[in-house]
Amino acid sequence: MTFSQIIGHERQKDILRRAISGGRLAHAYLFAGPEGVGKRLMALATARVLFCAEGSGCGECAACRKLDHRNHPDLHILEPDGSSIKIEQVRAIQRDLSLRPVEGRRKVCLIEAAEAMTTAAANALLKTLEEPRGDTLLILISSQPQRLLETIRSRCQLLQFPRQPLELIRDVLQTQLGVADAEAHVLAALSDGSFKKAFGKDRQLYLEERRNLLKTLTALSPGSILPLLEFAEQLHGEKSALPDILEIFQAFYRDVLLALHGRDNSELVNLDLAEKVRRVAGREDVAGVLGKLEALKTARWQLERNLNPQLVMEVLLLRLAA
Repeated sequence: MTFSQIIGHERQKDILRRAISGGRLAHAYLFAGPEGVGKRLMALATARVLFCAEGSGCGECAACRKLDHRNHPDLHILEPDGSSIKIEQVRAIQRDLSLRPVEGRRKVCLIEAAEAMTTAAANALLKTLEEPRGDTLLILISSQPQRLLETIRSRCQLLQFPRQPLELIRDVLQTQLGVADAEAHVLAALSDGSFKKAFGKDRQLYLEERRNLLKTLTALSPGSILPLLEFAEQLHGEKSALPDILEIFQAFYRDVLLALHGRDNSELVNLDLAEKVRRVAGREDVAGVLGKLEALKTARWQLERNLNPQLVMEVLLLRLAA
């Protein structure tokens, strides 16, 4: 993918284009921003221009085709092994980067989820950042740059990637993918500015599964413990999707709060469930909804700190059913 094919991030493209054309490319960059907004695509597009025989990322030359197939000998991609990037991985990359480029004028190393480096791995990488080869470019990609060592961050040129505008995501869904207006509205609103969420595996979750999850949630009552525990067990089984499910619940109760304040349906995330939103708002009050939103915030905080997910879900659902 070339710079021109990447949607949005015009400022970031311009900075990189000018740096490449003027020969002022830094030896190391930190591409920081939320997941799924295009950081990795931009890193690969940068490598493509550097390797391209035409110097433009033409897509036709042998170098571009090799990069597209991820088998260019001068492209190195470092990813977490399990939940972390280990010192052995960094040392292996350092050995590769110590050699001269095979085909291009420089080597490019992408470090995915750079925040996953162990302290030992990060300290090992410092040597490469402090004594860079002139023919090597490192691009660290991170959605949580605050977790990186300050010594790592200070040796990289920071390039921030903000969330994509919801209007842009909605427009792409409608015009390029043919998604219906109501569904595009929901996907864009729940995507949190991430094309990856809007276009990827989360689409099914945000559409059909969302309706089923909210149907079960709004049917819960504090006097019926068994359905509540069964739903908690179901949610516990959705470990990888649990943060996104809580975001769906949070968006729903935000909609209920908007309805209680008399806002128009067009402002709702769950535009296709406007009737359900207003029906739930009819039996709630502002204080109660704010309490539910606070319960969701607490549950997210607890899950991030690895508390027992089953227990967290049970307590959350008891508060949401109250």
